[in-house]
Amino acid sequence: MTNRERFFAVLNGEPCDRVPIWMLFPYHSTGYYADVMHSVKYKPVWNAALEHTIMLDRRNLGASLFAADVMLTQETTESDGCSINRREIAFEGKCVYSEFKEGNGVTEQTKLIDNEDDLEFFCSLPLNTDRDEIEKELTKQLSKYNREKSEFPEELGSMMLDLGEPIGNLYGMSNLSEYPIWSLTHDELIVDFLNRNMERYRQIYRFCLERDLADVYFLVGSELASPPMLSRDTFQRWIVPFAKELISMIHSYGKKVIQHYHGQIKEILPDFLDMAPDALHTIEAPPIGDCTFTEAYDVIGDEIALIGNIQYDCFRSYSHEEMKNAVYELLEECRGTRFILSPTAGPFDENISESEINNYLAFIDAGINF
Repeated sequence: MTNRERFFAVLNGEPCDRVPIWMLFPYHSTGYYADVMHSVKYKPVWNAALEHTIMLDRRNLGASLFAADVMLTQETTESDGCSINRREIAFEGKCVYSEFKEGNGVTEQTKLIDNEDDLEFFCSLPLNTDRDEIEKELTKQLSKYNREKSEFPEELGSMMLDLGEPIGNLYGMSNLSEYPIWSLTHDELIVDFLNRNMERYRQIYRFCLERDLADVYFLVGSELASPPMLSRDTFQRWIVPFAKELISMIHSYGKKVIQHYHGQIKEILPDFLDMAPDALHTIEAPPIGDCTFTEAYDVIGDEIALIGNIQYDCFRSYSHEEMKNAVYELLEECRGTRFILSPTAGPFDENISESEINNYLAFIDAGINF
């Protein structure tokens, strides 16, 4: 079997000749991962990954969050040797702003949504739900995307779109020390914002699905409103209905979904059965998370493929033998299940050490020789 065939066999619940391996290496460069393809240091790992692992070329397309009459400004100034980046959102005489100050050994950040007043203003802003405007913005991004898609060798795997979920826009701009409190004091306001934002996401996803832009979609919102930060009840209001609808839409076009989740997942695992992705990445055992693969399969059964889960820091700290043994133990635990072997996170380090290179190679070698 090819790596692509092996990967989709697991997603489809079909037999395959060995466990697929996904390194989370993008084929084209991104802002959040090291440029593995063009790195001299990564070269041995890149060559091994091309031969033995699935490549999912994670790309991002999007459209403006707010309607055109919401004013967005951003400027960088200097003061007392510090660089200050200020972002402002204004509408009908009111505004919220974020600042990031750095220099002279000082790093300070003020979030855009810092308090209840900011939250109420932000959630009242008109959103960009105009279909023509959204399609115009997305169309401008198609030339670059289609070029990358044409450059990607399909036999290596698949293009994978990460388009976002409604919660992401709120979480990313919020003061996270206040965020859990708002789930108790402003739940209805936030749910209303999520519902309005969902109309925008429906159009973004539909645009991509109608144009057959990717075979796989990557959803990363579930970890942004979950226990222990927020209650399971909140998770079921802020995450489940929106992810469930998007996954159903993606499936209606014959495409696959991987949901991503870091952290303590045990309490909410049944909710992933309700959302019904094809695969879930990544299950984390204690002390990082709270769930072993054995415990996860007791809940999930064979309904969802599980992906994981050697911790990213282990590639830095393990010896060659420790890495191989960790992979063998993991594959033994998951023997006979719908399982894809992967690290918990993508390659962040540009200046990777020789020991990390050797551990990546040991990881791949153990996976294909188990």
